[in-house]
Amino acid sequence: MATKSSPTGTEAAERVADVLLAFSHGDTSIGVSALSRELSLSKAVVHRILKSLVSRALIHFDPASREYSLGPGATLLGTRALRQLDLRIVARDELSKLRNDTGETTTLSLLVNDKRTYVDQYESRQEIKMTVELGRLYPLYAGASSRTILAFLPESEIERVLASGLDPLTRETVRDPLQLREQLEDIRSNHYATSRGERQSGAGSVAAPVFGSDGRVVGSISICGPLARFDPDAVARYIPLVTAAATKISSNLTGH
Repeated sequence: MATKSSPTGTEAAERVADVLLAFSHGDTSIGVSALSRELSLSKAVVHRILKSLVSRALIHFDPASREYSLGPGATLLGTRALRQLDLRIVARDELSKLRNDTGETTTLSLLVNDKRTYVDQYESRQEIKMTVELGRLYPLYAGASSRTILAFLPESEIERVLASGLDPLTRETVRDPLQLREQLEDIRSNHYATSRGERQSGAGSVAAPVFGSDGRVVGSISICGPLARFDPDAVARYIPLVTAAATKISSNLTGH
């Protein structure tokens, strides 16, 4: 007979699921005591579950802070799931139209913890074009698709990204936190970002944020291509197109 100290298989599975889901909201890292209080479980039970999840790379333990966060295993599962989200369907028509109107590749990115990943693209029909790798994780400080997401995150999450360091991806990657903050302010004011070789040398892009039903930024869309084709006139023409498409996608997601 099952007791509170010896839960049934279903109860045990529910506890594991509850622990994992606790990382889907609030702070991205949390300690045993806080999890115990939130889930009304004993510290021993929470610690045992976390230890098992850490062993499978679903949860990461930071010895310095004594806190836990989602691990690479959870990220891989999340990325796989994100590819199947309705957002790709919602964005499909707008991305296709944007590609046809500009002649350049258009992309859809989604926020994944403190990074972002491409989950869809509509490739340019031109012989020389830019394509992106779907499912690969990129930092939030480099490139238009990343920075337009970062700009609309809560301040605590922006601080965490800055604190992790601005390792250069190319010679054009912003290395100065103050300069990056100025860029984020501009993005919040204008609702778009531009990039000239910041994440990938020789590539240009214009991106705008996409917001979910709760008003939080969930990703971004972009127009991207060879830098030589992203002169000031082209960028000026692309900005209203990408911002209008992002607004339409966000509206379809929120139902407004």
